[in-house]
Amino acid sequence: MGVHGVSSSIDVFRLPELWQLHLYRYAAELTVDGVVHTVRPGYVSLVPPGAVVAFRYLGRSEHLYVHLSLTAAGRAREMPVVQSAGASTPVLSELLLQAIAIAPRTPRAADAEVWTALWRISELTDSAGSEKRMHAAAAAAIAYIESHLAGPLTVPEVAGAAGISHNHLIRLFRAETGNTVVAYIRQRRMKRARHLLREPTLPIPAVAAAVGIEDLQAFNKACRRELGASPRAVRADNLIEEPDGQSRPDPR
Repeated sequence: MGVHGVSSSIDVFRLPELWQLHLYRYAAELTVDGVVHTVRPGYVSLVPPGAVVAFRYLGRSEHLYVHLSLTAAGRAREMPVVQSAGASTPVLSELLLQAIAIAPRTPRAADAEVWTALWRISELTDSAGSEKRMHAAAAAAIAYIESHLAGPLTVPEVAGAAGISHNHLIRLFRAETGNTVVAYIRQRRMKRARHLLREPTLPIPAVAAAVGIEDLQAFNKACRRELGASPRAVRADNLIEEPDGQSRPDPR
């Protein structure tokens, strides 16, 4: 996880042998070998080795990234340097966060998470038609939510980021996702919390803050309600996944 734009608004660099994968949580300008690209929350970029990269930040900027080497084996796929992940943003975010969490213990498993993310990204172009079936404002709202889970989120704020009215977002979001905006935010926060709780080096208060719930009592209640157990129990990994996708205590 990288944080930039604090001490300097510009970064320029080149990685001779490594690809660069970035999932963005901010708006900025990215220049790759002289070609300027606009990045926004929910955008993803894949830059080949040897390219000269320049970032121009608009303030504190946080992204998930992987620097990786790829062999020339396999079928080549052509894809944009920068594209919107749209409704796939939460899935990609969880894959990369999981890779970060497990890399110190099981690096091969982390590699598998990154490969899964790469395949999902490679399919974004192929599925552009299906992505377009999700209203652009709904996709923008999802990307904004994913990028701001650590802070306070209100429906009017998300609507403003998506460029539509509060009431329009409520109707559109339910039509596109089958859920309310508030329920979606709650579910996304707790799914991220479950990933972070399984990283033993991160204190539980830090996990709560990372998903926008500063009050530990409220975080404990949210974990019990959404994950079926206390934060400590989730950390102890004594949960099992049920077919319906809900987590419940392991009865063993």
